[in-house]
Amino acid sequence: MAVDSQQADGLEAVIESTIFRNEENGYSVVEARAGRDKVTVVGTLPALAAGEQVLLSGAWVEHPQYGRQWKATGCEIRKPTTLLGIERYLGSGLIHGVGPSTAKMIVQEFGKQALNVLSEHPERLTEVPGIGRKRAEQIAKSYLDQYGAREAMVFLQSYGVPSSLAVKISKYYGASAQQKIRENPYRLIDDIEGVGFLTADRIALSLGIPQDSDYRLKAGVKYALQEAAGGEGHTYLPRDMLLQRAAEGLRVSGELLLHQLDSLLFSREIVAMDVDGQDALLLSQYFYAEKEIARYLKLLMGAAQTAVQDAVEQDIRDFERFHRIHFSDNQRLAVSEAVRRGVVVITGGPGTGKTTIINCMLSLLGSGVLLAAPTGRAAKRMSEATGHEAKTLHRLLEYNGDEGHFQRDEQNPLDCACVIVDEMSMVDVFLMRSLLRALKPGTRLIMVGDADQLPSVGAGNVLGDILRSGAIPSVRLTDIFRQSEESLIVLNAHRINHGEAPILNQKGSDFFFERRAQPDAAAEAIVGLCASRLPAFLKSDDPARDIQVLSPTKKTGAGVYQLNKMLQAALNPPSRMKPEIHYGETAFRLGDKVMHVKNNYQLAWKADDGAEGEGVFNGDVGFISKVDTDDRVVTVRYDDERAVEYDYQQLEELELAYCLSVHKSQGSEFPCVVMPVVGGPPRLLTRNLFYTALTRARKLVVLVGREDAIAAMVRNNHIAARFTTLRQRLEEEAR
Repeated sequence: MAVDSQQADGLEAVIESTIFRNEENGYSVVEARAGRDKVTVVGTLPALAAGEQVLLSGAWVEHPQYGRQWKATGCEIRKPTTLLGIERYLGSGLIHGVGPSTAKMIVQEFGKQALNVLSEHPERLTEVPGIGRKRAEQIAKSYLDQYGAREAMVFLQSYGVPSSLAVKISKYYGASAQQKIRENPYRLIDDIEGVGFLTADRIALSLGIPQDSDYRLKAGVKYALQEAAGGEGHTYLPRDMLLQRAAEGLRVSGELLLHQLDSLLFSREIVAMDVDGQDALLLSQYFYAEKEIARYLKLLMGAAQTAVQDAVEQDIRDFERFHRIHFSDNQRLAVSEAVRRGVVVITGGPGTGKTTIINCMLSLLGSGVLLAAPTGRAAKRMSEATGHEAKTLHRLLEYNGDEGHFQRDEQNPLDCACVIVDEMSMVDVFLMRSLLRALKPGTRLIMVGDADQLPSVGAGNVLGDILRSGAIPSVRLTDIFRQSEESLIVLNAHRINHGEAPILNQKGSDFFFERRAQPDAAAEAIVGLCASRLPAFLKSDDPARDIQVLSPTKKTGAGVYQLNKMLQAALNPPSRMKPEIHYGETAFRLGDKVMHVKNNYQLAWKADDGAEGEGVFNGDVGFISKVDTDDRVVTVRYDDERAVEYDYQQLEELELAYCLSVHKSQGSEFPCVVMPVVGGPPRLLTRNLFYTALTRARKLVVLVGREDAIAAMVRNNHIAARFTTLRQRLEEEAR
């Protein structure tokens, strides 16, 4: 089929009708006429009316069922210029109050000037028989709203804003979108979830907004704090550090920022407080989050449901006798404190009996106990270990689709006597605050975790600050019980934590080392291990599920990105039977192991039991179960049996997960962990990162690299301090 109107830069067409449109994301199927030919156009588009002329960027695709289609990636709307085109556009139903007959009368009255009348002299619509002043105002408003929103969408797409995000922005601002964005693009950061400083700054600079504009400087100061929170986990920055970082990022002098900082402090968008003699500056949301956490913990402590000590001790002895175990003094103390106190923290490394203690607490506390963990994998592991249902914290609190908003809160608290949370090291300040808001006074809170693991990916250091404050009763488990004689994984984890070298290649053990001097050689060895040797050793027919490669680095020859490419090629090679979609440099193929890498509170999911909901979170791991190459949609099935569909733009939220960074593996446990140890930046290769990686393994650890790199990590006990205020808040509340 030849199409006369196809140009080098796209397809020029006149819209005839819209067959399908998803108002949430703008995905449309449209019939159009290009020259003498009728064509089908698919893609994320603004609402289009019959008669409109458009220039569509994109390419031809062949649909197996519907044939040749134009897959649009962009749309430039041109006003109809012919009388018939204007009449069809006005009568298309897009403009409220105008049907085909009214459209005909408007065109008869004003001819080719009809659209100009609607936009510039709407009062003249009363010259058309049957249109009064009120109806004229309604027609003009509807026309301007529709036209303005569509123009805004095209405007945003020209600056690289994804179509789905452009739809959201144009819907939020309506007809005034372009005007508001041209005036202050930085308002997008506060108004629209998914728009960050860099996107707003790119639009602003393209529009000619000066580098030293007040809008830009204020947004840049807040961005420096947001980056410190998102990238390093800080909830505040010292004043001098904030000014230095903001000045460098904005490429302006620090003096220019002083007035804007004062303005932000005055408006309480940023809050100042004294922390250990430092002038600490916080975004208001972090200031109030840590303040609330300390206050709620004090309230729970004060409303403790005390138990009689003698009865608790007897119950513990009965549990030991029934299960034929013997607790250490520390374990017995941990159970006793948990039952007698309103709030308690229990921390310990692998093999110290945390799961056994949780089971004892469940036995002693009876009904009314809820179990939770930060991730789906951690919750699933908790359920398997206790025989009781455990939920993710998001599901426990009944997440309702908006960031940080839950159905369970002060007005609708959880109906329970006790909540036990495992993997507390992963809980950030906002999730902790949401949990505490949902607990009634008198509810017990038992927090279990490993204080020596890496802190949460999100901002704050909740577990570490609680322990350092001394304000909350805590028990640290030190005696090793689980597999203490047989398992070198447990023994070596504790040796590394104490600064001692791990024992390597002991005959009959579960901890092995393969020597490779260079990163590329280590990567090749790891692929060989995962593809053939380890599956045979483990008797596994699904190595992608049973073996997890963890790397301390991302961009090296044995880093996350390179290993994922190599492991995908070895474990899930291309095939005519495996459809795939390319996004950037990544091919997402049927059967691939993938991870969701950004909290998306609106992404819909469906579960096997028919349940539906929204929200997929950073760190969720699953497998691609379906690839639709025509509509460019990928379906991922996650570990907790949720199925999630990703359109093409949403693929930016997925990464291959054959190899994970150690940070991303937190809260998970795998039968086998393989890890390159070939050296790298000392700030990354730390003892607690090494320790965290090893404690992810249940049955087998294989290290590949150099002994000196292992020794360097064990010696490197540098722990990057997080600037947080929670410890100080807890200490103040305890006075």
